[in-house]
Amino acid sequence: MPAEDSRPPLPRRGPAPAVDRMDNAELARMVEAEHPYRGKALFELSDRVPHDDDAATKVAMLSRLRSLRQARLFDRVSLAWSAIIALLAAETPHARAAAYEAFGALDLEEQRDMLDYLEVTAIEEAHPRIG
Repeated sequence: MPAEDSRPPLPRRGPAPAVDRMDNAELARMVEAEHPYRGKALFELSDRVPHDDDAATKVAMLSRLRSLRQARLFDRVSLAWSAIIALLAAETPHARAAAYEAFGALDLEEQRDMLDYLEVTAIEEAHPRIG
């Protein structure tokens, strides 16, 4: 007989919110509040970056949240890194400038790890594609 798990049960998520119908401020509030669907909200906001400077500004701001820097998507890649990568991939002047500032807010070890992951020696050399 397996040992009983003494950890408290995880809260039920419920249905996913319709993030595609939310405005940028609502999405940012979801991420800041650490909503169970904060990743979905961040990805929706990130999808808007190529055509929306306000979304780019919010994504850059959100990338500074400790909760996003600690939340791993896989391996070393955090939600914060995914936000910065989305900014870089947008290839607009505003998004790239926001990405450089967001990258600069990371601690030096995290910057080195991200550059290694992106396989570049400077953030300005990174031109990731999101496909």
